[in-house]
Amino acid sequence: MSGSTAGTSGFAWPDDTGHDRLRRLMARGADFLGCEVAIMGGAMSWISERHLVSALSNAGAFGVIACGAMTPDLLDTEIAETKKRTERPFGVNLITMHPQLSGLVDVCARHGIGHVVLAGGLPPGGAIERIKGFGAKLICFAPALALAKKLIRSGVDALVIEGMEAGGHIGPVSTSVLAQEILPPLSAELPIFVAGGIGHGGLIAGYLEMGAAGVQLGTRFVCAHECIAHANFKKAFIRASARDAVTSIQIDPRLPVIPVRALKNREMESFAAKQREVADLLDRGEVEMAEAQLQIEHYWAGALRRAVIEGDVETGSVMAGQSVGMVKAEQSVAGILRQLVDEAAHALERRSAEG
Repeated sequence: MSGSTAGTSGFAWPDDTGHDRLRRLMARGADFLGCEVAIMGGAMSWISERHLVSALSNAGAFGVIACGAMTPDLLDTEIAETKKRTERPFGVNLITMHPQLSGLVDVCARHGIGHVVLAGGLPPGGAIERIKGFGAKLICFAPALALAKKLIRSGVDALVIEGMEAGGHIGPVSTSVLAQEILPPLSAELPIFVAGGIGHGGLIAGYLEMGAAGVQLGTRFVCAHECIAHANFKKAFIRASARDAVTSIQIDPRLPVIPVRALKNREMESFAAKQREVADLLDRGEVEMAEAQLQIEHYWAGALRRAVIEGDVETGSVMAGQSVGMVKAEQSVAGILRQLVDEAAHALERRSAEG
């Protein structure tokens, strides 16, 4: 290795064939995000907060605050606290069904947030225009090719395609299938970031070669030293294998719920009882469908907090992607990032040598 090329963060690109090729493949995504390494942090409620987000951005990647069920005042504080910890760019992930979405967008505008990620369905009327109106770049999730095309026509600036291997709320299609379906026809039109089940840099290299601008990882960063998750939560990740990360089951067809992937425990059984309870409220006409779905989301937020913050990994929700089996120990964010980058660079160098 003859030397290194340093960015404005603490990250430095080694000067060798594999890292040089990786840097060039990531250039589009890195330029879009304003960072050195085109890896976005997945927005995980209670986890993707000021400490982990700032650590990711300071290390050369791109941190994203998970707004989740936060009120506008709480988000305002979280952004302000993150700014105290980093001068690097970071984004904010907002849930489209949040009843105070308009107020949350106002908070992002006041803080001059440069990137807003909308998750949880099609953006409501006017949301895209308002976000782009204050100068932010808008990133949306596209679980299918048709929706990806519709979002592009609506004016989004980038897409995330996330497969069912991911942790938390998931869709029905695997990452590899979504990548094959969406990257070839659309990657030339706008930056597309691939997410779901990514735990090794070799896979990152493969998606970049297919046309991805970068990737998004969540599970891999949970056991970072900088992550505030309870020690019990991290231990559960380190002990788990891929098959331990299972999906929730929809109990009542009248109550459509988005499946959630989490480590199997007693809480996954409790969710079935919660669905029956909310379905009964629907039957009696005591709640509308929108309120019923919101109750489910608040349930998950509370269950996740019990596990992440309080360390109750039996009756709390330990949301994790299938890549959890590749989380072997606690590391620093910078160490995890360096490992992923080196693995990707090695894969590219090996392919180049074999070619």
